Amino acid sequence: MIQQETIEDAYPSRLEAPGIIERKDPVVYGQRPSDSYLNEDQLNFYEQNGFLNFESFFFREEVTKLQNELDRLRSNKAAEENPEYFLEPASREVRSIFNIHRTNELFRKLSCDKLLLKIVTQLLNSPVYIHQSRINYKPGFDGKEFYWHSDFETWHMEDGMPRMRAISCSITLTDNNEFNGPLMLIPGSHKSYISCVGETPEDHYKQSLKKQKYGVPDPDLLKKMADQNGIFPFKGKSGSVIFFECNIMHGSNGNISPWPRSNVFFVYNSMENTLLDPFCGLKPRPDYIASREFSPVAPF
Repeated sequence: MIQQETIEDAYPSRLEAPGIIERKDPVVYGQRPSDSYLNEDQLNFYEQNGFLNFESFFFREEVTKLQNELDRLRSNKAAEENPEYFLEPASREVRSIFNIHRTNELFRKLSCDKLLLKIVTQLLNSPVYIHQSRINYKPGFDGKEFYWHSDFETWHMEDGMPRMRAISCSITLTDNNEFNGPLMLIPGSHKSYISCVGETPEDHYKQSLKKQKYGVPDPDLLKKMADQNGIFPFKGKSGSVIFFECNIMHGSNGNISPWPRSNVFFVYNSMENTLLDPFCGLKPRPDYIASREFSPVAPF
């Protein structure tokens, strides 16, 4: 068993001054067998840009079932008392529901989809477990933004994820268009790690999952990345999918359009990259936000 004290912090953050650390981990792990799902062009694109997107990945019938379940979960009368539900500070509408792969059978089966798993295990070259799952709601007219961030910075500092060997998978449950606050990514930003400023407060997740204050990248460094590489907006009909690397810089605008934007989000982490103690020195976030049940996902 690896002892925490023997692990060097390869990606320090929450410091007195921001900085950039060159990525120390591969993007695509292992060999590239010819019989795998992703071809060489797709692997090269992911390695260079940090994401891969697929239009209409799921059939309409599958998406309709998920949409109905989405609406049912949002109307949960006990949302205010359930810690897995995060509400918008002002409107008190549901912003996110965490741990959905363990509390809902339909989304559990979705997280085990054999094609999703084929792609992430090819890219990570290992079995995977689910580090985090959630539904993100962004209602029409009043859906709030998700500010720019690298997921890995938070997962490393607040959850103890040691290295960059995880992939996020976001599935559109409503149409995502240029008006309703789609996911935006900075291509190539996964190749550099931005260390952020400020000491992490206790129980930071209670605030950060509504509006983030710590683990936020420096605006000048962020602008430099965007000027160099541009910004990619992920747009697609419901049932589309994007896989994005854990360290890529991303965020989304608020939604003042009439159309809601809702996605389900699964994070697959390598079984060779399981969590240690948080590198910020505080207690781990709750298990429904960062799972410490390291059971490999079996395809459904």
